[in-house]
Amino acid sequence: MQAGDTGETGTRRFRAKRDAILAAAAEAINEQSAKGMTFADVARRVGLNTTSVTYYFKRKEDLAAAAFENTLDRLMEMLETALAEPTPRERVARYLRLNIDRLERIERGDETAFAVLSDLRATEDPIRTRLMAGWQQVFRTTRRLWGDPVAKPLKDLASARAHVLLENTFWLPIWIRRYDADQYGRIEQRLMDVFDHGIAQPDARWAPTMLDLSHDEAEPGRAAFLLAATRLINQLGYRGASVQRIASELNVTKGSFYHHLDAKDELVTACYRRSFDTIAEAQALADAGNVTHWQRLASTVATLLDVQFAETTPLLRTTALSGLPMGVRDAMVDRSNRIARRYAGTIMDGVAEGSCRPVDALVAAQALMALQNAAFDMRKWAATMPRDRAVAMYASTLLYGLFDDRMAAE
Repeated sequence: MQAGDTGETGTRRFRAKRDAILAAAAEAINEQSAKGMTFADVARRVGLNTTSVTYYFKRKEDLAAAAFENTLDRLMEMLETALAEPTPRERVARYLRLNIDRLERIERGDETAFAVLSDLRATEDPIRTRLMAGWQQVFRTTRRLWGDPVAKPLKDLASARAHVLLENTFWLPIWIRRYDADQYGRIEQRLMDVFDHGIAQPDARWAPTMLDLSHDEAEPGRAAFLLAATRLINQLGYRGASVQRIASELNVTKGSFYHHLDAKDELVTACYRRSFDTIAEAQALADAGNVTHWQRLASTVATLLDVQFAETTPLLRTTALSGLPMGVRDAMVDRSNRIARRYAGTIMDGVAEGSCRPVDALVAAQALMALQNAAFDMRKWAATMPRDRAVAMYASTLLYGLFDDRMAAE
């Protein structure tokens, strides 16, 4: 072996070890969140000691940042590949196919998952600024799948489409595990059908009834803690929203927090239950009306999007799942799946009566869960237009499909 060969082999070994550490860090982040990850746990996962890990990454924050940057880089690679396709439909289909192929390789053990981006906003500067710039690049590149619209309404619609597409591919690893790997291709086709043509019949009219949801009044007490915690966790993730920050939001002491709740895990669980109860209430109110199942679905989605955009009583994002103990996390995902099945029932009844398209209702319902869950992040976007227009435009991405421009024309 020549001297140059030795150097090249050493470089390959360095990169291979570094990649293994990043994969282990991503696994730890997905299970425990970035702030819950430790050097010792990462070292254990790759069969190294802690000192060996610090040779590659001096601080835990640097390791977490590298794991997040790896995710952003991978997303950009998939998006750039998709952009080579000639039409928006083909670009979206290619991006979805790349994600499904990746999940199938992970399921078969041929690839490791990359770190979810739920804790991005909870990082500290200057790392946070760098990561958020990377995320903005991913978002803008995703929006380019629909071309470069000049008119503001079309650009607004493209932003909604990009956000819904990204959030669906982030939510996909959670629910696709219910299927065998050899069914992933079928899931891709059914989900793309929803993306392409939507859930409603093409001539279905958008005229939702805003449902009157009952909420506890914001007052010093348990309900106030739940709402403050939900807002902060949505913004900063599970670990970023500390007990001290939640108490400061309400201008009370940490002691007041523990008067109402025994532990932070109990707080997050309670926030999820409040959110799930709100969704279930909307579904029940819509079902009580003597209208078509399409109308029930539209009213439920519109009401919940309005809740998210208003920000006063938001629903908790799934970003908090990675901070919860595994048993509690599974219970929350199970409750989410029960709500999705109710959506699926409404869609199936709509198909039977002819008001909804014949779609895979279980797949479409999970897509709706991603849409309503992620809408909180689009509240600034929604604030640039009348609320009813923002609700209609955002909802149209799945109800009428990612390529239907009617809401931009109205």
